[in-house]
Amino acid sequence: MKWIIFFLAAAALAQTPAEQQRAAMAKQRTAAQTQAESVGARLKPWGDTMTEPGPAFESEKPACDPLADAVSAPLIDGAAQQQGVDTKLLRAVIDQESGFRPCAVSAKGAQGLMQLMPATAEELKVDDPFDPKQSIDAGAKYLKQLLDKYKGDIPQTLAAYNAGPGATDQAKGVPDIPETRAYVDAILQKLGIKRTDQPSIRTPKPIEN
Repeated sequence: MKWIIFFLAAAALAQTPAEQQRAAMAKQRTAAQTQAESVGARLKPWGDTMTEPGPAFESEKPACDPLADAVSAPLIDGAAQQQGVDTKLLRAVIDQESGFRPCAVSAKGAQGLMQLMPATAEELKVDDPFDPKQSIDAGAKYLKQLLDKYKGDIPQTLAAYNAGPGATDQAKGVPDIPETRAYVDAILQKLGIKRTDQPSIRTPKPIEN
């Protein structure tokens, strides 16, 4: 029995992002459909094949439809209100990260609507990163943590969400990483904000003698 459990665990760890995505779809169908039915919405059937690459996230587009607004809007509004995060910001991050496709898995292993890395999901106590509510709640909480860390600076917050706080702290602003700069600019554009090339940290007050 122990060998069977060990074999199953090893097989799960050996899954590629595409395989993780397909496995997630089976669980996600039920969770998303249940949430859709609770607000009177109906989701289109999901396929089992991968489609062409898309700009919203690093990996291929997942073979599931985007969540209907009737399903995602209440989840976004609730998480934003609970964490004190701007609803438009949370929505823009989800759109950029996964295109509102709950079964998304990136080439680096980020999962779900908010594209949480496994370590981040575990830290935020997420049981199922492909569950829309859990993903949005955890992503909103993480965004709030970053907003607090960078004192409300949105470009740095987004840079840290994409490239990590370490790279953002070292750059003292948006890191000079093409992917990260494109990511930050794309979300700021959705919000109607223009980023400057200057470090996005506030200038400290001069020390009085």
